[in-house]
Amino acid sequence: MFKRNLWKITLTALIGAWAISSILPLKDTPFNDYIKSEASAQVSEFESLMAQASDRVTSGQAPSVFIALKQIGREQRIDLSKFFPEVRLEESLRNVEKRNAILLDYLLQQSKGRLQLGLDLKGGVAFMLEVADEGVGADVPDYEREDNLAKAIEIMSDRVNALGVTEPIIRPVGLNRIEIQLPGVNTKDNPELADVIKKPARLDFRRVHQQAVPGRDATPPGYEVLTEEGDNKDGTTYQRDYFVKRLPEMTGEMVATAFPTMDEYGRFKINLRFTDEGAERFGEVTGAIAQENQGQGGLLAIVLDGRLSSAPRVSTRINGGSAEITGTFTQREAIDLANVLNNPLDVELVIQEQNEIGPSLAADAIASGEYASMIAIALVAAFMIAIYTIGGLFAVISLSINLLFVLGALASLGATITMPGIAGIVLTVGMAVDSNILIFERIREELNLGKSLKAAFLAGHDKVVSTILDANITTLITSSLMIIFGTGPVKGFGVTLTIGVFSTVFCALVVTKLLLDIVINGDLIKKFPMLIRSKVPTFDYLKYARPAFAVSWLIVIVGVGVVAYKGHRIYGIDFVGGDEVSLSFNERPDTAAVRDALEGAGIGEVNPVFQSDFNDDTEILKIQVPFEEGTKVMPLLLSNFPNAGFEVVGQTTIGPSIGAEIQWNAFMSLSLAIVGILIYVAFRFEFGFGVGAVVSTIHDILMTIGIFVLFDRQFTAPMVAAILLIAGYSINDTIVVFDRIREELNGNPNLKLREVINNALNNVFVRSLLTSATTFLASLALFLFGGGVINDLAFTFLVGVITGTFSSIFIASPIFFWYHKGDRKHVEKHQDVKPTYEWTGSSRASE
Repeated sequence: MFKRNLWKITLTALIGAWAISSILPLKDTPFNDYIKSEASAQVSEFESLMAQASDRVTSGQAPSVFIALKQIGREQRIDLSKFFPEVRLEESLRNVEKRNAILLDYLLQQSKGRLQLGLDLKGGVAFMLEVADEGVGADVPDYEREDNLAKAIEIMSDRVNALGVTEPIIRPVGLNRIEIQLPGVNTKDNPELADVIKKPARLDFRRVHQQAVPGRDATPPGYEVLTEEGDNKDGTTYQRDYFVKRLPEMTGEMVATAFPTMDEYGRFKINLRFTDEGAERFGEVTGAIAQENQGQGGLLAIVLDGRLSSAPRVSTRINGGSAEITGTFTQREAIDLANVLNNPLDVELVIQEQNEIGPSLAADAIASGEYASMIAIALVAAFMIAIYTIGGLFAVISLSINLLFVLGALASLGATITMPGIAGIVLTVGMAVDSNILIFERIREELNLGKSLKAAFLAGHDKVVSTILDANITTLITSSLMIIFGTGPVKGFGVTLTIGVFSTVFCALVVTKLLLDIVINGDLIKKFPMLIRSKVPTFDYLKYARPAFAVSWLIVIVGVGVVAYKGHRIYGIDFVGGDEVSLSFNERPDTAAVRDALEGAGIGEVNPVFQSDFNDDTEILKIQVPFEEGTKVMPLLLSNFPNAGFEVVGQTTIGPSIGAEIQWNAFMSLSLAIVGILIYVAFRFEFGFGVGAVVSTIHDILMTIGIFVLFDRQFTAPMVAAILLIAGYSINDTIVVFDRIREELNGNPNLKLREVINNALNNVFVRSLLTSATTFLASLALFLFGGGVINDLAFTFLVGVITGTFSSIFIASPIFFWYHKGDRKHVEKHQDVKPTYEWTGSSRASE
């Protein structure tokens, strides 16, 4: 038995070790402490450098030790890598300043905890960017300003996403400003981040004068002097001047895409791919230059934002639609340059404000969310152990390993953990119990047939494999489309869900089976006790299908009607924007108390957050409220906090953080997922099953939204992910029912279709209740003990669990029945359904 399971034990151990190594360390280590601990050569000299760096920070010459070390290395020409021999740098990179930048960036990243917290839990940095006056003009109409701002926001979103920052907030403020909030980012250690974000990135291809040389000849008409910088072999830099034509031969508008690569010497460069028009023009330009100077060719300068990047020689016409930018780029510089080239700004952006922002959730809200999550997991664990005893204990172990794998994968991808994300992970774990319940219930059925424990274990597990795979593959279709077509929170949720699918399947089919195999086939247990041992019910579900179907769709219609009636009032600030009031104060108030005071007065959604200016550490309180409610904030605060000394610093309107593009991408992802599920289920099962799955999924989404709005709740950014998770839960549950119907069709060739469906529903009824109960318990704990957005998420899941279970029985199955007109022969015309038989007798358990 051990030999048979050796590969499972080894694989699980290896993945577990990888996950743990990916997660650790859990918390950030102060950079000063981390870099001291990592220096292993010439330690005394490095301690002296650290003392100099600390003095610079104390005197205000540098904002952090990180920047101070960069300054010292540049000024004193010190290669800091000599203190860290374990960190391998490219030998071909001789430039000391660039080597130090790569080294310090690496050490800074390594000092961070692997699972970074989001804006709601930890805070981050905020930029307020303003379109420069010369980029807009005073006579530009408002609608054109809005269009320009919308385009700039789209470009900013692409740039920030390319930087690897998870769940950023990017939204318009007024008609000429953009607010960007980045979780877990410190610009004191990343001062170049601001430049990457606002960089216009104008790319020109210009001719270089072939005869005149700066310093020897006068500047020819129409030319200017530009300087190229490069590295010498000894690590020093050189400068070379050229006369470069002022007017470009072609611009970056003719570049289709840019991406960083490495040459054979390990040096970074940027490859360009031109548009069709750009490829033709580039061929013309290089062909003309190649014919100059008696056929010896000449130089073509690549100029980025007015600076000469490189001036490669052109000796022949270059066709093929591609080119490259070479230079002394670090990896980060190459990535950033390619990023801004792919997303060039038409207008210049100026940073008006640069602030450090505190957590958007108050300490008590964070604590309540963590408390609710722990209670949710404890309830699920206790429920499983109470119902399935030893099997439940193994399920809890499997789920713990599942959670470890999910967190390890998220950490390896650099994911940012938010409070809604924590809730989503908790609920995903609750839903993952489904696979274990499927296994245990199948074992129960085989035991009820009189089989031995070993035979029941093998037969039950084998029968449930296809069900688990089908249920998770349909969820995988949904999550994959979220990744492909989604952006922002939609894409992030798709990644988490995809990881959860693979981890759940592995833990159910490998880990749980491994644990059961050890105790059952190892004769460590003789019985598999379960609390519920009731007989299979014989309820006629289809008898009540029509009235249940009618009532449920009536609720859906009422909910949709309320949504239509309320219109934009169902959306929170994340979707429609609002007023933002900036306040100074003498006594720092508690954000939870501020939120409670304003929401208690009927203002609606309130989002208070503290911001600190980097230059003078002045702290202000920014409060976001719905439109036209900003004027009510100050009077309410003065009456509730008379000693706080509030004064209004400013008030403005803010745009939505969930823009039209994200909403459209979420809708497209969900729509395509439904089509994909229809195709998969039709191929894997039969088209009637696909119709039932799609109708029940749409039903669950609409009912959840309708009931959410009926209870006077507003949609916020995390609700996009919540609705998508409801869709995944609904599909998962429906596929399990359909898989049992298909099995009953194969195993009972003489039964009518009505009897087949009722038998299948009765056989999965207990499983559906138990699965729903575990997810319901997790949601209930989050609902009762979690506040704010956690409460909204939990409420949505409570509704979704009930509607998902209901629709699998009273929507999906009846749709399949009615689609085939209640006739089994109609099913068999669409799919070859033949009876299968199971041999009974000796078991493989004796192996």
